[in-house]
Amino acid sequence: MEIEETIIEVEMEDEAIPVPIPKGPPKIQRLEECVVNRIAAGEVIQRPVSAVKELIENSLDADSTSISVVVKDGGLKLIQVFDDGHGIRYEDLPILCERHTTSKLSKFEDLQSIRSMGFRGEALASMTYVGHVTVTTITRGQLHGYRATYRDGLMVDEPKACAAVKGTQIMIENLFYNMAARRKTLQNSADDYPKIVDLISRFAIHHTHGSFSCRKHGAGSADVHTIATSSRLDAIRSVYGVSVARNLMNIEVSDTGPLNSVFKMDGFISNSNYIAKKITMVLFINDRLVDCGALKRAIEIVYTATLPKASKPFIYMSIILPPEHVDVNIHPTKREVSLLNQEFVIEKIQSVVGSKLRSSNESRTFQEQTMDFSSSSPMATSKDSIKEPSPSGIKSQKVPHKMVRADTLDPSGRLHAYIQMKPPGNPERGSCLSSVRSFIRQRRNPSETADLTSIQELVNEIDNDCHPGLLDIVRNCTYTGMADEIFALLQHNTHLYLVNVINMSKELMYQQVLRRFAHFNAIQLSEPASLPELVMLALKEEGTDPEGNESKELRGKIAEMNTELLKQKAGMLEEYFSIHIDSNGNMSRLPVILDQYTPDMDRIPEFILCLGNDVDWEDEKICFQTIAAALGNFYAMHPPLLPKPSGDGLKFYRKKVLSSGSEVTSTENIENDTMEAEFEEELLLEAENAWAQREWSIQHVLFPSLRLFFKPPTSMATNGTFVQVASLEKLYRIFERC
Repeated sequence: MEIEETIIEVEMEDEAIPVPIPKGPPKIQRLEECVVNRIAAGEVIQRPVSAVKELIENSLDADSTSISVVVKDGGLKLIQVFDDGHGIRYEDLPILCERHTTSKLSKFEDLQSIRSMGFRGEALASMTYVGHVTVTTITRGQLHGYRATYRDGLMVDEPKACAAVKGTQIMIENLFYNMAARRKTLQNSADDYPKIVDLISRFAIHHTHGSFSCRKHGAGSADVHTIATSSRLDAIRSVYGVSVARNLMNIEVSDTGPLNSVFKMDGFISNSNYIAKKITMVLFINDRLVDCGALKRAIEIVYTATLPKASKPFIYMSIILPPEHVDVNIHPTKREVSLLNQEFVIEKIQSVVGSKLRSSNESRTFQEQTMDFSSSSPMATSKDSIKEPSPSGIKSQKVPHKMVRADTLDPSGRLHAYIQMKPPGNPERGSCLSSVRSFIRQRRNPSETADLTSIQELVNEIDNDCHPGLLDIVRNCTYTGMADEIFALLQHNTHLYLVNVINMSKELMYQQVLRRFAHFNAIQLSEPASLPELVMLALKEEGTDPEGNESKELRGKIAEMNTELLKQKAGMLEEYFSIHIDSNGNMSRLPVILDQYTPDMDRIPEFILCLGNDVDWEDEKICFQTIAAALGNFYAMHPPLLPKPSGDGLKFYRKKVLSSGSEVTSTENIENDTMEAEFEEELLLEAENAWAQREWSIQHVLFPSLRLFFKPPTSMATNGTFVQVASLEKLYRIFERC
């Protein structure tokens, strides 16, 4: 009763306060498809590095041997991935970015034997829901590629024909443009670019059959650049440095016992000499880059127990299991997998790693430093600290300024009494080593190991000969359009200029060859080109009597001599310029000098003839200069060989037929006869595509590259490359007079 009265009193005291009416359960409603897709996209593409990982895995699934990544603003503004894989079929482009469209499997049971990186068909679709995606692709045997844009899983317009390098280029712009909270978080957090570089480094040391590169948009050099190699250790050395590679031990584990525990592992682990502040673990399971927290913890326990004073290890492992023993479909981003008998596999690997570490811990290697004091300076000053970089990356300790005297005859601070002097015998070995090191330092550029002094001299000549006025015009101009086949119109401040596109592109390509020396990506030709046939074709075009037997015999000898010469120089051409010539005299690869640009392949014969005839192979500097000039002329944006299909040029594409039905064979009789004109549609379309592609490349590839990289030489101020055609101030004066 007391309780009831209390309740009543409370109700009477609070009778003015409304009592909330309890609500029923909320109504379940079906979400709109766009909302579902955007939520799923945010789960699959969590950061820019997630998009890069998905695109690289797609490229690897396409059998690519060269993958390049360009990133702007940490991937939020721009991500571009280029590969030389088999490309995408034209008929597949409309459904390319729809959810759950894939070429990797057709039924659920295929997951039991899946070997490809991707399988859900969600990655590209997710990118289109959180960014603007453009795909450019070409398949083997096609004369041209196709470019298509995608939004919200759908293709915006019909694919457009365009020139394309073998493979596929996928460009993502304005990532997370419609997810304000995600974009703000990523902008406020650390840049994703280091994560992208780390990701590509991991792929590069595992997939050694291909080349990888990564650079920031507008940067002249790549932050990661690897080439195909047969040695895993060489790949690690190229990516992570010599100090890591020389402190690694090879490790192999396998088990062929019961059927449910068959696996094989090989890799590299760091020894007791390696010292670092954090663990680096690169793990691939069935060629898939994944994380495995249990394996990582197990190996860390071994290192802590075996090397208690050692820092975090470096670990690279590649585990191969039967596909049916791996469940790849357990994580939205495929970052983790589940293994059959995972505990057994981890225990086996942990045991072998432990025994390998214990055997390596019996001895340690230290870098020896030899002190050499000259007779004129018998004492070393204590101010000069001995600094020798450790192979493991730790900082060397400084010698104290003062030392405790053990002998009153030796004043404090004199270090020579505490250091064993080098015996005077056998000085030749040390001087020889010093001279070799000095020679290497002189021959190599400190920033790029492939930059020889001759290349550095040529680059310095470009920089020193740069015209400051023309440089300002190029950097700050506005492209107006093409005036004719050769000249383009540029506006700079209040002036209008005609500029020779051929001269500028030729000089830009020459400069880029020197700046990208030995760091080229490659264009894979669809069919290897025979050098003798190319030289014969070039000589036939130049010859005055192409049908003469004597001329044909002479051309054959020249072709044979040039082919043999280029076969002898094939190693140098491939290493420095990515021009691959095999032992049979066939050329199959050319360098990529400007991204998104392919040269006119009709000019290959002229280029090969120039390599054979015009290059001075004896002098290093002149040799590189003439090869760069030949490449510059080949890659320059010349007008297409087909006449421009407009105005008077249209007459070359007409089928001219007389009213009687007989074909006209003489152009002199055309005007005198009644005839009907029909166009050669295929040839006309080819010409229109070629000219349209050239104008697109000039506007979207050439001039942006000129603004970034071009150093106009002084000669261009007087040789007609730049011509001022109008000035706003002078026009005002003319109008004032009127």
